[in-house]
Amino acid sequence: MHSKNEVELSFDARSVNEGFARMAVAAFITELNPTMDELSDVKTAVSEAVTNAIIHGYDNPGEKVHMTCRIMGREVEIIVCDTGRGIEDVARAMEPFYTTKPELERSGMGFAFMEAFMDEVQVQSAPGKGTSVRMKKYIGVQEG
Repeated sequence: MHSKNEVELSFDARSVNEGFARMAVAAFITELNPTMDELSDVKTAVSEAVTNAIIHGYDNPGEKVHMTCRIMGREVEIIVCDTGRGIEDVARAMEPFYTTKPELERSGMGFAFMEAFMDEVQVQSAPGKGTSVRMKKYIGVQEG
């Protein structure tokens, strides 16, 4: 039997809400009894995706970040969306060390961390319309 569960969250695009998003996802996936490493991987990826949406998506803190979390069997899917400025060149933005905010001492490693800690990462974006980051992690499934 495959369990299925879903939660949707919307919160202000403020850096103080990154921790809330990370902990909300961690609490949500506890039904799968993840290892500490799996939990840490998911929390790190969510932190990077939400931080990217807040820092790079918007100029005004009154905007919203939307997050959907789904559990389908042993698969966790997390989608983080903003309706902000979007990414002109997604492939370039996903290159390690690329950042549009060097003045904020951003390392440009957000997408690299997401890809390292999750099993799948897909990014869709359009300038002026926003960005959607879809990440998947298989919990309790050993790599072989």
